[in-house]
Amino acid sequence: MSRTRIHNLSISLDGFATGEPQTLETPFGHAGQRLHQWMMATRYFDPDGSTGVDNAFAEQHTPGIGAEIMGSHKFGPPGWEDDPGWRGWWGAEPPFHTPVFVLTHATPRPPIEMEGGTTFHFLRATPAEALATARAAADGGDVRIGGGPTVVRDFLAAGLVDHMHVVQVPIVLGRGVRLWDGLEGVEADFDVETTASPSGVTHLVFTRKPGA
Repeated sequence: MSRTRIHNLSISLDGFATGEPQTLETPFGHAGQRLHQWMMATRYFDPDGSTGVDNAFAEQHTPGIGAEIMGSHKFGPPGWEDDPGWRGWWGAEPPFHTPVFVLTHATPRPPIEMEGGTTFHFLRATPAEALATARAAADGGDVRIGGGPTVVRDFLAAGLVDHMHVVQVPIVLGRGVRLWDGLEGVEADFDVETTASPSGVTHLVFTRKPGA
């Protein structure tokens, strides 16, 4: 069976994966791009970027992925459900190149087919239901849980994550959406490996234990 994977999920020292408030101008709230500067400095993101340990982790984001699941706040700012013209943050050719399933509490809209192989589908579903739908569309590929932190937390709580790459960034945000709330002891189901980077971030890789 295909795996469920999370990659390049950046959190602050105090556990926040995004700041607040989210708006059209500030997708990550007061955090800005500080959580993601490590990745933007890599060759995976920038052809002139670095090729060290951060790049090695960043580029694992894409291979083998057949579909993605994301939350409504990753797809757009608050209120996007009321804008029939909203087609995501990424322009005409989003970077996913697979089916993408957007979880929403609003009435699902028809799929949006974009350039480059991305089609956005909109679901009102539990994590297990959404995963079954995404796996069927992935055609044997893995399913990436793309965030935000609330969606990741829901999938972790449901025991549906096989592989997770979290990047701890040495900043303190103080407010926002925290990843680990309500997940006490979740690490017991995973083998955890850490790798420190010269950039100052720490990469944590969680691999689900057999039978967990």
